[in-house]
Amino acid sequence: MSDDVRRLSDELARDPSSRVFVPLGEALRKQGQLDLALKVTMRGLERHPHFADGHDLLARIAVDRGDLERAFDEWDMVLRLAPGHAGALRGMGFVCFQQGRLPEAEEYLTQAAAAGDEDEGVALALANVRAARRPAGSPSASPASPAVEHRSEPRLPLGTAHDPRYLFADVLTDAEQTALLLDRDGLVLAGAYVAYDGRDVAQDVGAELSGVTDSARRATRHLALGEWTSIVFETEVAVVAMAPSPSDGLLVLATSRSTPLGLVRRLLDRCSERARKWLGGRL
Repeated sequence: MSDDVRRLSDELARDPSSRVFVPLGEALRKQGQLDLALKVTMRGLERHPHFADGHDLLARIAVDRGDLERAFDEWDMVLRLAPGHAGALRGMGFVCFQQGRLPEAEEYLTQAAAAGDEDEGVALALANVRAARRPAGSPSASPASPAVEHRSEPRLPLGTAHDPRYLFADVLTDAEQTALLLDRDGLVLAGAYVAYDGRDVAQDVGAELSGVTDSARRATRHLALGEWTSIVFETEVAVVAMAPSPSDGLLVLATSRSTPLGLVRRLLDRCSERARKWLGGRL
C-alpha cells in the first residue's frame, strides 16, 4: 500500500462522511485496484449522491473496467449535477469517439475545449474526428474515401501540417485506429495514442515497444526468413500491425478487432509511406 493510499484510508476511517473517498478511489484506480476503487467510490456516493466529482471518478473506473455504457451514463449524471463539467464532456466525447459515433464525439469534444479543457488528447481527438467526418472530395478527405482513393499523396488536415502528432490523422479511416512512429529507442517521433480517459499515452506505448525492431530482425534472421517487413497480430482488444521505419525505427498501427486484415495491411502501407516522406522532409 502506497503512503498516499494509507494516509487517505486513515482519513476516511476517521471520518466516513469525508469526501476524501474521491482522491482515495483515484489513487486505487491508478494502481490498478479497480474492484477496491469501485467499492470505495460506491460507498462514498451513498453518502454524497449529488457529488459530481464522485460520479466522474465512477465513470473513469467504469472505463478502466471496459464498461463504456456505464461510463457514459455516469458522465451524463455529472453534467446534470454540474453543467459544463469539462471532464464529463471530454469523457463522453471519448466514449463516442471509441464507439464510432463521430457527430456526437465532435459535439462533446468541442464543448470540452470551449469549457477550457486544454488537454492535448482533446485536440488530437477533435482533429481525427473532423478528418474522418470530412466529406469525400474535400481538400483533406481521407484517402480511404472512394472519391480520392487514387490520390498518391494524401494531405495532412488543414492547420496541422507542422505538428507531428497529427501526421497520420487523414490516413486513418475511423475513430478506433491510431498510429505511432517511434525511433530505435522507443521515443515517439510522430502520431498519438489517445486512451479512453483522454490521455495521450503514446510515450508509454513507445517505452514498452523499445527494442522491438532489433528483436524482430534477430528472429527473422535466426529463422532464415530474411529481413522483416511487417508483423500483424491480434490481441483481446485490438489488431496491431508493425513495420520497420528508417534508421531502425518502428511504425505501429492499432485498429479494432473488427477491421479486416486486408484493410489493416493497406493502412500500414499508407502510414509507412507517410512516415518515409515525412522523415525525408517531403511533407
